[in-house]
Amino acid sequence: MPVETTIQIRWGDMDAMGHVNNAVFLAYLESAREPFFEQVVGDELTRFVLRRVEIDYLSQLGYADGAARVAVALAGVGRTSLRTHEVMTAVSDGRVVAEARAVIVHVDATGERAQPLPDAVRDRLAAQVA
Repeated sequence: MPVETTIQIRWGDMDAMGHVNNAVFLAYLESAREPFFEQVVGDELTRFVLRRVEIDYLSQLGYADGAARVAVALAGVGRTSLRTHEVMTAVSDGRVVAEARAVIVHVDATGERAQPLPDAVRDRLAAQVA
């Protein structure tokens, strides 16, 4: 089940063309992954790094939209990583403005090397895959 987060659009998020800058979309997605991890992964594993993100921009998002809603769902679980599917919509009218996929890797204390997910955690997460 997706975890939804609503993010207010700030005037500073806008670019010269009058819409939310493409790089800000990535910040919105990152902000939405935090509550996703709290709810789905929990606090037993805290060392994750974003290794890949792929985003399709589908519609402009503007200040008049007020806020964006981001739904983050667990799309897959590997030996050392999680894959998410993220959908961003405009709160004003519900249109989908972006879809993204991310790979997030569980790492060792150095933050450099992938570390296997504990079996119990991997099994619990695999049961939640959307």
